[in-house]
Amino acid sequence: MSRRTPEARTASGPAPISRYPVPTLEELPDDIRARMLEVQEKAGFIPNVFLTLAHRPDEFRAFFAYHDALMLREDSGLTKAEREMIVVATSAANDCLYCIVAHGAILRVYAKNPLVADQVGANYRKADITPRQKAMLAFALKVATRSAEIDDDDFSTLRAHGFTDEDSWDIGAIAAFFALSNRMANMISMRPNDEFFLMARVPK
Repeated sequence: MSRRTPEARTASGPAPISRYPVPTLEELPDDIRARMLEVQEKAGFIPNVFLTLAHRPDEFRAFFAYHDALMLREDSGLTKAEREMIVVATSAANDCLYCIVAHGAILRVYAKNPLVADQVGANYRKADITPRQKAMLAFALKVATRSAEIDDDDFSTLRAHGFTDEDSWDIGAIAAFFALSNRMANMISMRPNDEFFLMARVPK
């Protein structure tokens, strides 16, 4: 089966978006191709995470099923912007270029704030966000980097900021899931789409 590796332009020329072969749309199973085309219709481009993870279709399906369960859950106490804050902050801690850039763009869109993604990615403690959100990110970062140290006091702190235990599960699950995503993206050298860098930089 022939495969190509999509390329993005860099200052020194084209760069691949993954270390691994990337299938063409025509080579993909129907359900995966349909999802990509749906995303392309909505966003105007296909995020490279879809293209690169399609290298293994079964894992693609499992990855996005869990992603959707966490990030699209309607009865969560977290807003869409807060869920993206968790991704940006923990991805920064895990040095994941793709997720910082891609989810930073999505955070700017949801928050309608061109500054917040850079602030959260650099140092959420200094970001222009609420004390509640800072407590949320402190817990998320502990899950992402020092999960063995989580104890009852961490949950008590979240409760004091109005989070339920189910909200705490959401925070921890998002941090844990994207720790996996961060490591996969780093391993395969997943490159962010150029489009992400400019999204929602100017307030509307």
